[in-house]
Amino acid sequence: MKFESLKELIDIVITLRSDNGCEWDKKQTPESLTPHLIEETYEVVDAILDNNTENLKEELGDLLLHIIFQAVIASERNQFELDDIIKNINKKLTERHPTYFDKNYEGEDPSKVKNWELNKKKEKKRKSILDGVPNSLPSLIISQRYQDKTGAVGFEWENAKQAMLKVDEELNELKNAIKKMMIKILKKR
Repeated sequence: MKFESLKELIDIVITLRSDNGCEWDKKQTPESLTPHLIEETYEVVDAILDNNTENLKEELGDLLLHIIFQAVIASERNQFELDDIIKNINKKLTERHPTYFDKNYEGEDPSKVKNWELNKKKEKKRKSILDGVPNSLPSLIISQRYQDKTGAVGFEWENAKQAMLKVDEELNELKNAIKKMMIKILKKR
C-alpha cells in the first residue's frame, strides 16, 4: 500500500483551512460537519448495497475526507492528531484479537470466543452490554443493534414461543430470589 496520497489529502485540508484558504472550509466545526458526515456514511452504505465498486470508491473517499477534516480540526485545537486516531484503533484491534497479535496468549481458541459484547462491556467498564449504542442512530438501527448485542450473549430465539419460555424462566428466577430474600428477612426477626 502507498500512502503518499493520504498525506496529500491531509495537506489539501490543511491548506483549505489556512488563513488564505476557502471561507467555507475555514468556518467549519466538528458539529457543522456532522450532517455531511452522516450523509456520506449512508452514501457508502448505498454503494455497498448496490454493489457499485466505482461509486463505493468515490463515497469512501468522501467519508475519508470527513475523517481527515475532523482530525485536522482536532489538531488545530491541540486535542489530538490523526496519528493518535490510528494508534488508538491499532491498539483496540490488537487487544481485542490477542490470539492473533499476542505471542504469549494462552487463552481460549479464537473459534470458540463468543462473548465479544461481554468483553467490550468489561473493557469499557460499561454497566450493561446494551451501553455504547450511539443515541444519534436512527431508531430502527438502534433496535437492531440492541438485538445484535443481546443475541451475542444468548438472548435470541427463532420464534415468540421460545422467547416467552425464556421470559417465564427469568421471571421464575426473580420469584425464587425474592422468596429467598424474604426468608432471610423473616429469619432475622
